Amino acid sequence: MNTGLRITVFVAALAATFGTAYGVGNAVDPISPEPKGSAHAAGGHGGERGGHKGKGGGHEPEPPGGLEISRSGYTLDLRTPRIEAGKKTELRFAVVRDATGRAVTAYQREHDKELHLILASRDLTVYRHLHPVRAADGTWSTPVDLPRAGDYRVFADFTPKGGEGLTLGADLAASGTYESAELPPPSTTAEVDGYEVKLDGEPAPGKGSELKLTVTKDGKPVRDLQPYLGAYGHLVALRSGDLAYLHVHPNGEPGDGETEPGPEVSFTATAPSAGAYRLFLDFKHQGEVRTAAFTVYAGGAAEAGEGARGEQGPQDPETPAATEPSEGEPGHAH
Repeated sequence: MNTGLRITVFVAALAATFGTAYGVGNAVDPISPEPKGSAHAAGGHGGERGGHKGKGGGHEPEPPGGLEISRSGYTLDLRTPRIEAGKKTELRFAVVRDATGRAVTAYQREHDKELHLILASRDLTVYRHLHPVRAADGTWSTPVDLPRAGDYRVFADFTPKGGEGLTLGADLAASGTYESAELPPPSTTAEVDGYEVKLDGEPAPGKGSELKLTVTKDGKPVRDLQPYLGAYGHLVALRSGDLAYLHVHPNGEPGDGETEPGPEVSFTATAPSAGAYRLFLDFKHQGEVRTAAFTVYAGGAAEAGEGARGEQGPQDPETPAATEPSEGEPGHAH
């Protein structure tokens, strides 16, 4: 197959995947939206958002974030919709206020940053948590290097000044030779750079449940985790199929007089539906941020996730990538 024909076939498959994934998101999400200003609206950072209220607090159902490119008067304008796999490229985007058509330049800082950028492959085996730089005109940019061709989802997690927390999503294509891949099998243990992370608990559809993650190294508990973005750990959950986005934070924070710096980090999270999810835990130790990844099933049955996964069309060919710092900023990837 010549290069032109291969690219044409890839773009067609890409379009079909995006369309199907959007439909899956509408079909499987049974949770009704909360009024404006509700905790962790649309999956954003900040305050009591993130599926908990204080240490061990409760959670109210809410819609997942990242399924929409526009919400609450704001649009994610991805100005680099296509990149070449295996080549470092500057990813550029802006958050545009719909009423004026202008890029937002005033943000509320959440967990030490104005905006958190998550990038994940459709097969959920490649994950990036990036912190781009904003220019004076509101354009954000960050270098990215994706290992192989496929379709990805970009999530911008932010709070505009004076507004509510939002997570907007847009599709990103990486050109190159395309192959399919399967969702990694479920596991309660993950290994990364000599660390072992064990997961206790599982998300439950429509209600809050506690997830405890314990970090060890060489068989010994890690009791000196370092604060990263104001916490001892960050947890992102993505639903297989449509990549509905849930971003939760630990129950407790450094300096509150109760939360220990490891080995256990506790979260409270609510799954919007039964099905397969990929969990990504970011933690910092000895000056480096690492990511541990897990596949879990909300509802307790593996079959619950097969439907959503089977309807999404072509998968991406990604395999887990090594930790990769982002340019000018300690970053992490999986």
